[in-house]
Formats: sequence, C-alpha cells, structure tokens
Amino acid sequence: MSVHDYTVLKPNGEEQRLDAYKGHVMLIVNTATKCGLAPQFNGLEKLHQEYHSRGLVVLGFPCNQFMNQEPVTDQEMEEVCQLNFGVTFPLFAKINVNGSQSHPLYQYLKKEKKGVLSGEIKWNFTKFLVDQNGNVVERYGPTVAPEKIEEDISALLS
Repeated sequence: MSVHDYTVLKPNGEEQRLDAYKGHVMLIVNTATKCGLAPQFNGLEKLHQEYHSRGLVVLGFPCNQFMNQEPVTDQEMEEVCQLNFGVTFPLFAKINVNGSQSHPLYQYLKKEKKGVLSGEIKWNFTKFLVDQNGNVVERYGPTVAPEKIEEDISALLS
C-alpha cells in the first residue's frame, strides 16, 4: 500500500486518484480557513510556488472536526482559500481525519506516521510529507511552520 492507492473527492464531487501524483513529492495537510493557524496557507502556497516545478505538490484536505473551523461548503472554502490566501495548490472536499468516519487516506497516513502520543490528528494543519513513490516520510505537528519543512522537501526532490 501507498498513498497512491487512494481516491479522494474534489470540492465539486469529482473523484481524484492520488496515483496521478506518482513521481511527485506530496505535502498533505488538513486545513481549516477559520483556524488560528490559517496564515499557514501563505507558507504552504509559497512552498507550492517555489518547488512545484521541481516536483512538489501541496494537497489541502479541509476538515471541520476541530471546533468547527471549516463550517462552509466545499465550494465556499475553495473560494476563501483563493481570495484570502492566494491558494493555487489542489484543495479537496472536506473530510474527517479522526474517528470512525476518518477518511481511508488519513487512516493510512496515521498508521504510517503516528503522532507524539497517539496516531490521532491533534489539530488543523498537521502535515505529512510523502515521497515520489507514495511512502509517508515524515509527520509534522500543526504548529510546525511550512518554511521549517523546506529543507526536508528539498532533500526529497534532490
């Protein structure tokens, strides 16, 4: 199994197979536009702009499980991210990252790289770095700024 074995939904409901990103380094992030960490969208977009041509793709997965910080529809969320944060990287339909309704992708990510005390996602903007073959390389907590991950991304792209 790898990240490439999963299918997710775009905000418009269309399916997206993650094997479309084979050969790319992926930074998978659970996001929320109303979160205090939402300014990280700027850093994520900067990484996307800086490294996309070298093979990085940032993938945003909105989640409303943490204090209802993503209360809008998928289409509204996409517009807010574009207008307020200039996001051009792919955003997907809202998902659950914890609990019995956790998306299979997140079940896999959490199994591959557990957090400090447990496998559960603690908050919005938890990040998973995935190599070109779909293997989960690293997990970063919500407060780890995107620019702090740049060295790890650059190393995978070398």
